[in-house]
Amino acid sequence: MNILKKEKRLHVLSALVEGSSIRSTERMTGVHRDTILRFLVAAGEHCTQLLDENVQDLHCQQIQADEIWTFVCKKQKRIKEDESDEVIGDQYVFVAMDADTKLVLSFLVGKRTPANAIRFMQDLEGRLSDRTQITTDGLVDYLDAVELAFGADIDYAQLVGIPSEKFVISGTPDQKDISTTYIERQNLTMRMRMRRFTRKTNGFSKKLQNLKAAVSLHFAHYNFCRVHQSLRVTPAMEAGLADHVWGLGDLLPN
Repeated sequence: MNILKKEKRLHVLSALVEGSSIRSTERMTGVHRDTILRFLVAAGEHCTQLLDENVQDLHCQQIQADEIWTFVCKKQKRIKEDESDEVIGDQYVFVAMDADTKLVLSFLVGKRTPANAIRFMQDLEGRLSDRTQITTDGLVDYLDAVELAFGADIDYAQLVGIPSEKFVISGTPDQKDISTTYIERQNLTMRMRMRRFTRKTNGFSKKLQNLKAAVSLHFAHYNFCRVHQSLRVTPAMEAGLADHVWGLGDLLPN
């Protein structure tokens, strides 16, 4: 990415985190879309490393988790019998958020499978310092995933159906904190800030690698750079992980 001057890279990064598509970013910045995609992948890898290094040893009282749908290349029903659907078709982003600080604690991009639910919960457990309460939707894969990741050291509940009904799965979760309100709002934020998540768009992801990079960039920017409207600081500052608002330059790959 050294072929682009820092000012140009910041211009591209600013467009991407504000929800512009790749081609829209190309028109605004004058940078070719292939270069933008290479930069996106590099920035995504850098942001993944930043999140892994900084979002650790967390004390959280209540966590909300959910998954949001998107697709790569084509929708699942359009995949032909002789095509592998591992890296195309329906994909999901599993997301866990601290309801108090609004910090995104963990996420995973991939198929909605029992194996990925387990990987997601194990990653979340590895970032926490002590016992917590978790609320998820009624996805059955979470039942084994939470048990395998946390054992009995968890207060866990599910919200199932519309209207939602509360089910205590493990421990003694506080009834008033059994909610997925904040994580569902985060889903809306993702759809607004990443064009590839907008419904009925032609800006959908063409490669899984690009989707993963965009999600990593989004959450690094959300946690450390964007001041939360109700908190008046960034989620990372509210969680004690940062003492100032990060600039876009902090997200630039070397």
